[in-house]
Amino acid sequence: MLSRSHTPLLSHAYTNIPSPTNRFKYRPPCIVFVSRSNGEGLERRIIQKKREQERLAACGDSSELPFLEKIFNILDRAITEFLDPPLHFSVDPAKILSGNGAPVDELIPTKCEIVHGTIPSCLSGVYIRNGPNPQFAPKGPYHFLDGDGMVHSIKISHGRATFCSRYVKTNKYLFEKQVRPHVVPNVIGGMRGLGSFIARATLFGARVLFSGYNIGKGIGVANTNLAFLGGKLYALCESDIPYAIKIKDDGDVITLGHHDFNGNLSMNMTAHPKIDPVTKEAFAFRYWATRPYLTYFRFDKDGNKQPDVPIYSMKQPSLTHDLAITQKYAIICDIQVRACPMNLIRGEPLVGVDQTKIMSSKNLEFPVINPAYIGKKNKYIYAAIADQTQSGLRMMRASGVVKLDITASSEEGEDQHECTMASRMYENNCFGGEPFFIAREAENPNSEEDDGYVVSYVHHESSCESRFLVMDARSPTLEVVAVVKLPQRVPYGLHGIFIRENDLYQM
Repeated sequence: MLSRSHTPLLSHAYTNIPSPTNRFKYRPPCIVFVSRSNGEGLERRIIQKKREQERLAACGDSSELPFLEKIFNILDRAITEFLDPPLHFSVDPAKILSGNGAPVDELIPTKCEIVHGTIPSCLSGVYIRNGPNPQFAPKGPYHFLDGDGMVHSIKISHGRATFCSRYVKTNKYLFEKQVRPHVVPNVIGGMRGLGSFIARATLFGARVLFSGYNIGKGIGVANTNLAFLGGKLYALCESDIPYAIKIKDDGDVITLGHHDFNGNLSMNMTAHPKIDPVTKEAFAFRYWATRPYLTYFRFDKDGNKQPDVPIYSMKQPSLTHDLAITQKYAIICDIQVRACPMNLIRGEPLVGVDQTKIMSSKNLEFPVINPAYIGKKNKYIYAAIADQTQSGLRMMRASGVVKLDITASSEEGEDQHECTMASRMYENNCFGGEPFFIAREAENPNSEEDDGYVVSYVHHESSCESRFLVMDARSPTLEVVAVVKLPQRVPYGLHGIFIRENDLYQM
């Protein structure tokens, strides 16, 4: 195992989820080291709910669709009604797309109201976060991760803020916007039984054949993460190559298109590349169902992709999610969660139960560090305190944020709190997502590791308002120094990034 002072290996830290047995196989983990060089009120809520229902029902009007597409839609409904097994909680769109999980419309750059404090001057730039936001109502089973990517950005300049929400205009998004129905099958939620899986795959093939969908341009949703490398900003997901996006001077976000790095990236890549803050190199990989199950590669400081390095030491396909880097090595975990393709399509529960003792009932999610310490020994971790209530989005929403000193950790038991340096619980019925650390003096090599701010989007489920919080990372209570009221609800999502003002000029 790696020293606990290393960069966190995983973007998601699950500590109270039982080990899955029905859909995955368990094996002892190992680590692959790769040389870096090589390798808001009631009335308002009712109105909002009505708008959301109208939005989700929009694709039900098929009067303007071509005849063949009407036939395809009838077949789609037949698969859902006659072939799909009963919907499990985790893939029921009525539950997943409820409350703050419901999709929102795009929003042009809109000025925001600062309702508390002032935004620190060092936060000049853009905080932008990615997440699923389905363009149309899903047909049949739907998993949270199946939604189209939408980025929510807040551009800060001279203490003022502008908010914007935009879809990542992927190949899938553009085609479905033209044809209207949900054409591309849900990759994760759709695996709910052999019969329905084969039927949906066949129907998708027919749509590709008769509707002109260019599957060669990908079926990815670009809904997971963002990366800034080689002076460009990319929206990422693990099932496709990156999409280049750009933040305009007015705070708008536009999609530039699929980016294959001059033809050197023809397949998918991880949504979690690591960028060395010193050399500006980026390190990445992709995993696949056939050999080589893992392929490592890197990008130079200008964003040029270097040759692939296949990793043949991995003997089985592994759901590899993330990697870490040191000054010399790229470290990739050959994790104990493995795909069993036949089990995935038998319609069994998403999570199985392993009758073992749960060592801790606490659950931290989305751990992050000071980005300047990627590849170096760090001391502090900032993580979301996962919501413990039963909700379709329980694992994607947080009830607070915590700061940990991992050099003071203890293994004496779960009641030992000496590694907790600071924490803040959000207001009642208020939830957030991933925290992100922004250094006060990013260019000062002598600044302390925790000298900066922790930011996050939060949503008040009682008032249906979303806000942007700025917290003092050195305060023992993670004191809130600024609160920005956002002009639109921000659904719970995934990962984000902060791009400083001077870096925006490179784009």
